[in-house]
Amino acid sequence: MGLHRFKPLPSGRMGILWTLSSIRDAAVVEFGCMGHMMYSGVTLENTGVRGACKRYSTHIDETDIALGGMDKLAHTVAHVVERDNPRVIFLLPSSIPEVIGTDLRAEAKALQREYPDTLFLTFGQGGFEVTQHRGVQEALLRLVQALPRDTDKTPQPTFNVIGSCADLFRFQADAGEILRIMQGAFGMKPLCILTSDTSVQDIENMGGAHINLVLRREGGPAALDLQKRFGTPYLMGRPYGIDGTAQWIEEAAKILKISADRDFMDGQLREGKKLLSDMQPLIRHLKQEHTEEIRLSIGAHADVVRGILDFGCKELVLPKGYCWCESPDMAGDEVPYFTEDQWIQAIQSQKKGLLMASGEALAWADRNMSLQIANPDTKRRLNPYVPPFVGFRGALHLMDLWINAALEQEDDED
Repeated sequence: MGLHRFKPLPSGRMGILWTLSSIRDAAVVEFGCMGHMMYSGVTLENTGVRGACKRYSTHIDETDIALGGMDKLAHTVAHVVERDNPRVIFLLPSSIPEVIGTDLRAEAKALQREYPDTLFLTFGQGGFEVTQHRGVQEALLRLVQALPRDTDKTPQPTFNVIGSCADLFRFQADAGEILRIMQGAFGMKPLCILTSDTSVQDIENMGGAHINLVLRREGGPAALDLQKRFGTPYLMGRPYGIDGTAQWIEEAAKILKISADRDFMDGQLREGKKLLSDMQPLIRHLKQEHTEEIRLSIGAHADVVRGILDFGCKELVLPKGYCWCESPDMAGDEVPYFTEDQWIQAIQSQKKGLLMASGEALAWADRNMSLQIANPDTKRRLNPYVPPFVGFRGALHLMDLWINAALEQEDDED
């Protein structure tokens, strides 16, 4: 691993942990060192994950690594079963056991025989070479392969959300807006919100849904698996903006073969278009007289960048600045991957404008912290009911942020 000025791209292990950490009635047991889980626990609590999946570490040391001992894993599992009696125990690898070739799957089979009433699931993306997003993808797929039970579709249409995980900034608020939209547009309730607000039982019931809403590309393999097994169609994408959200709802309606509630749609569109109409003179003024202040630059998860970019630069026609994603696996022509040196250079070369990035990057650049859309964070996130970025309410929130941030720069010049 090279030297980094800021936090490096998280590992696959972290992606798995962030995905599993919000599942109730389950426990994560990491075959690793004590410090790993303690540090991760603080990070998770700061992002808003509390009181869900129990987290444990086996506290392996040099002797365990040198001799390949597995006794501490067995002792830890015995303690977890006795204390919490979880329905599922997730066995999470860490980097050192992955490097030395510990066979965690074989150990899980032995534990399964010893504790037949508890399901053991293993994960294999714990090495240094695996990125966070591959860990999220594996965890989502593994969950839907192992836990959903054979079931009939619910009498009334229902849906699952796939890919709402704790690694995404404001994951709870964005999931809440998706639920509000589905209730308002179709009168539908969720079966499972995978994984930001779910339980083992919720995942078991996923096969009864009529549609799966996949909020990030890492959830694609999981949605395909559910489609093959239960015949459940899926909609891929995050709804951003006014027109973008309306189009997302129309696509969901086509899949469901039902019409969206007209009163709800008219009310949401009228509210959004009214604010946009009121703001247009100010936007035109800023674009003509203060182009640099209204230029939009974005660095985050590729799907977040793509969605906000479409709303800001296509729907609102804001000038486009630098845009980049946080993972080389997701890079494309319009949203490339930037290394740490590259995004530092991009930010330094464009001193003005609307920079939306991680809290860490914004704090370092001394830029407007209200425009944060990604982790690493610099604050504790205790309130899950903050405004979202997706959906109709997310569009209103983004417009408010952009206008005020641009006007603050204009005032600073005066």
